[in-house]
Amino acid sequence: MFNYKTYLIFLFASLAVSIGLQLLLPPPYGLVAAIAIFIAFPLMLRRRYMSRFRGYGGSGTGAGGFFGMNSNAGSAVKYVCLVCNNRYKGGECPRCGSKMKRADF
Repeated sequence: MFNYKTYLIFLFASLAVSIGLQLLLPPPYGLVAAIAIFIAFPLMLRRRYMSRFRGYGGSGTGAGGFFGMNSNAGSAVKYVCLVCNNRYKGGECPRCGSKMKRADF
């Protein structure tokens, strides 16, 4: 899932680019550019790895992954009342008014 070799390559590449920018640019601009590189490269790497998991269900905005693999986009969670065994959607049981429930997938 996570390749440390690729991470180290990105880390040393960002280090080399930031040192090069600090040598080429005047002191305040070089430091700002180096900080921006150290922030931008891990974000690019994280986005690259997260784009691999977008195919596992969901829209790619955090709905995929382990819990979104087998879920349908239009299906809602239904609950079963622990008191009267009624199946319903929502906060409390419409039959008895109890809030004790379990999720039924």
